[in-house]
Amino acid sequence: MRTILNYFPDSIVNEIEQNINNKWEDLEEIRFRVNKPIILKFNNTEKIIKKYINQENILEIMQYICDNSIYAYQEQICNGFITVQGGHRVGITGSAVIENEKVINLNYISGLNFRIAKQILGAGDNIINYILDVKNNTINNTLIVSPPGAGKTTVLKDLVRQISNGIPKYNFEGLTVGVVDERGEISATHRGIAQNDLGIRTDVIDNIPKNIGMQMLIRSMSPQVIVADEIGGKGDVDAINYAVCCGIKGIFTAHGKILEDIEINETLNKLIHTCIFENIIFLDNKIKGNIEKVYTLDKVSKKYLENKNNILEKYVV
Repeated sequence: MRTILNYFPDSIVNEIEQNINNKWEDLEEIRFRVNKPIILKFNNTEKIIKKYINQENILEIMQYICDNSIYAYQEQICNGFITVQGGHRVGITGSAVIENEKVINLNYISGLNFRIAKQILGAGDNIINYILDVKNNTINNTLIVSPPGAGKTTVLKDLVRQISNGIPKYNFEGLTVGVVDERGEISATHRGIAQNDLGIRTDVIDNIPKNIGMQMLIRSMSPQVIVADEIGGKGDVDAINYAVCCGIKGIFTAHGKILEDIEINETLNKLIHTCIFENIIFLDNKIKGNIEKVYTLDKVSKKYLENKNNILEKYVV
């Protein structure tokens, strides 16, 4: 994790090291804003460093990030982020240049947010019981929901790893998993190589719209399970319907806090009413990875009912 310091000028490195207080494992973000102090965000706190960042600092950091060739990273910059070695994702803000309703450049870059990539093995343990269908050695179509920052992507990474590798204690054999990683947050791919361990049977396609990526993986890699983070776009419905019609199971995530948040999203509402998801799992906003509520589809009434039981218990002796 300390390798991220390689992207900063020495003066900034010294300030960060003096203020990190050996809390590297808790570090989540390092934020730089022009004419503002550096902010370190930890699990539940933040530290404001009284070193103000100027435009020259931002440009110097950008040169380090882009290997002294900002032009070569132009497409990623236009997408608003760059993934660096170690899987850390650098969010970028500035003055957008629009042409034909598409961002073609970001001028006067004013802010950088280094989101620290982490993989927590076992993060999906509290949820896996609701996802596995051990009897048929497959999974239940599942939607995982939480507000931003509640850990759904961290959980998703671990679920992919476990499902791909197999879970001996449940006699669950590994499945071929296709991951559509639109923003590179699941795999943390850097120069084509996933920095996170997503299992031995997982194929990843990144930096591509989810609906296009799903169809490509289905046609070329024959996945048994398809995975995508933060669905909600108009094309997602057709892509997920296509996957299900091909007999492929899926795990997806979305933003929201309660069931009503999902129902007012036009795209997600369509998926709910087609009864694609067998489970909708809401994560606890306070404790990352913990479950707040689980709704299971009642196939008779076609309604989602709150589930307070461990679904896997009926399959495990």
